[in-house]
Amino acid sequence: METQAAVLWERNSPWSIETIQLDPPKEQEVLVELHASGMCHSDEHIVTGDMPFRLPCIGGHEGAGVVKEVGSHVSWLQPGDHVVFGFIPSCGRCPSCSNGHQSLCDLGAKIYSGRQIFDDTARHHIRDEDLALACGIGSFAHHTVVHEASCIKIEPHHPLDRACLLGCGFVTGWGSAVYSADVRPGETVVVAGVGGIGAAAVQGARIAGARTITVIEPSEFKREEAKRMGATHVAASWEEAPEVVAEATWHRGADKFICAMGVGEGRLVAKALAMTAKRGRLVVTNIHPMAEREISVSLMDLTLTEKQIVGSLYGSANPRADIPKLLELWSSGGVDLDSMVTRDYPLEKVNDGYDDMRGGRNIRGVLRYSAADA
Repeated sequence: METQAAVLWERNSPWSIETIQLDPPKEQEVLVELHASGMCHSDEHIVTGDMPFRLPCIGGHEGAGVVKEVGSHVSWLQPGDHVVFGFIPSCGRCPSCSNGHQSLCDLGAKIYSGRQIFDDTARHHIRDEDLALACGIGSFAHHTVVHEASCIKIEPHHPLDRACLLGCGFVTGWGSAVYSADVRPGETVVVAGVGGIGAAAVQGARIAGARTITVIEPSEFKREEAKRMGATHVAASWEEAPEVVAEATWHRGADKFICAMGVGEGRLVAKALAMTAKRGRLVVTNIHPMAEREISVSLMDLTLTEKQIVGSLYGSANPRADIPKLLELWSSGGVDLDSMVTRDYPLEKVNDGYDDMRGGRNIRGVLRYSAADA
């Protein structure tokens, strides 16, 4: 079949809307009609080369849609089912999945290839050329073919233009607070960066019972949104932050500090650690450039105050359990997905959406496709 997709041909260039050819799904694969896709900063990392997926590449990994066709070995999905894509696939059988760490599924090692997990070939083509897929998904498209391990079935009454956020950003941020940081009632929390991940981390910290939540964010619009989501203190810069954090934590430092900036910087790790309390935990969720290899921290401070630095992938979450759970929480008012979406765009306006992201005008932009209105 033919469909439309946003393709990146060269680094640091705009996304190009193209008509592509899509093969039918193979044995363990699923054809999905996309209704919506979140516009995550990670796709910007593909543009800049911080995450060097092979090119040409169809962007998008935060999508939701309706199953149209399933491969011969797919027994648990059928046409008409509603699904959210998990940007890290989860097989349910590898050691990580079996130990309750689906975010570290062994299949995740294959998503950088840009090819299908099933057999390392391509289903997406343009002018006789194979197209790579962001995270094995390619949700910047009206249709895509993915491995069944990337699909999480959801109840059909959940709006897909909100459910798509759970494919990456919201689960990542919420889990960074609830699981990776393990925020406990009465603790003090700092979240650096209030995009899709940071805003969700604020919500996660609030639900977990944090006593104070401080955000570090240069955008005034985002600082105000963070306050509506549960932030109690705000700082406009890393230079302003130490004084604000000291006031919010009674000069003890933050029990939990979550780095959720759009692009991580090694030089900021030391500043974050300095604002972290004794026995506090610094969670590094944001992506750093792949070529960055060095940070500068006081190792004496790390040892003598028993601080921790931990990484977090997909919020250390289990998407097959957490995505349905968060949708239920949203339905009951426990979390706010609506405030996460600042603007909707058609596929043709994907570059406008990323301009708004770079300009600090969006918490999250969402691409909505014509299927959503059918």
